[in-house]
Amino acid sequence: MSARPDVVAPSSVAVSEQRRKGLRVALAVSIGLPVAVFSGAIVPFLGPLFAAQFLLGSSGPMPLGKTVGMAALILVSGVFMMVLTNTFGDRHATFLMLLALIYFCCFVVQSRGKGGPAVFLVLVVAIMVPLLGILNRDLANSILSILVTGVLSGTLLMWLAYAVIPEPPAMGIDAQPPATQVPSYLRALANTAILLAAVTICLTNDKLASAIVIPITVASLLGQLDVAASARAAAGLVIVNLFGGVLASVAYALLTLRPSLFSMFLILLVVSLLLGGRAAARSKDAGMFAGALTIFLILFGLGVSPLPGSAAESFSTRIVYVALALIYALLAASLLWPHAKAPVRL
Repeated sequence: MSARPDVVAPSSVAVSEQRRKGLRVALAVSIGLPVAVFSGAIVPFLGPLFAAQFLLGSSGPMPLGKTVGMAALILVSGVFMMVLTNTFGDRHATFLMLLALIYFCCFVVQSRGKGGPAVFLVLVVAIMVPLLGILNRDLANSILSILVTGVLSGTLLMWLAYAVIPEPPAMGIDAQPPATQVPSYLRALANTAILLAAVTICLTNDKLASAIVIPITVASLLGQLDVAASARAAAGLVIVNLFGGVLASVAYALLTLRPSLFSMFLILLVVSLLLGGRAAARSKDAGMFAGALTIFLILFGLGVSPLPGSAAESFSTRIVYVALALIYALLAASLLWPHAKAPVRL
């Protein structure tokens, strides 16, 4: 019996969906970052990072209510972290215990398979605000405006991407809701200890004052390790994430040859098509490439940001930071995760 001509094979629909999602991510990143740099944003990668997480977290545009809820969650988290930082920032033991509680709650939700990109974005906010508020006093009063700008620009970029590349309702595959898992409190506790140690090192070491990429990389990898069923798969995670940092270095070197917003747009378009296209796939390794895209955006965004420090001189150092953060997170997870359920065995 021949197939009906109007029935599209599920695999073909999945490939088309992946292409559209990857194109949206590339569009949001390649437009969002140059616009942020042109407007003088202090942390220009924040809006494109939020937009990429929004776009990769769903095959369709978020409803208005969910979009407002996501933005409100990030802003409330930012305000809450600002209050904690201003109130307890000079009382280190209390402050670190409060951070540990926040990280633990995020990892518990993540271990249940709930929250989607919102959990990771809250972790990013809970990492950025203390580091910027304590280590960079000049930015302490601007953190809220940085977060507001990041959330608004990320939301606008998401809707722009869907306006330019809409999702045909008849073509999509019904997305399966994430399965609810039994929360692993021991794993969440181990993840909390791993991330808190990275944040503490950055807070207490003046030489790592600009190494915000370290704890964010650790948080990103901890969220990806569930797919690593062996040491070989775990090594692949490290390599792919480190690849994002190398791409950022190459991209920045190319930009210095022809420094212009149009050159930045073209470079970002190529890289985000490469990483975003793989991150948009319905496959187990999609999270790895989403993590690589996150690292790329942070490193490249720090390079073109007006934050203090020589971007060209610090790029190699930042890639070393990424490599050390990846190896540290992998080894620490292999030691601290409950062995009966630990996916990484080295």
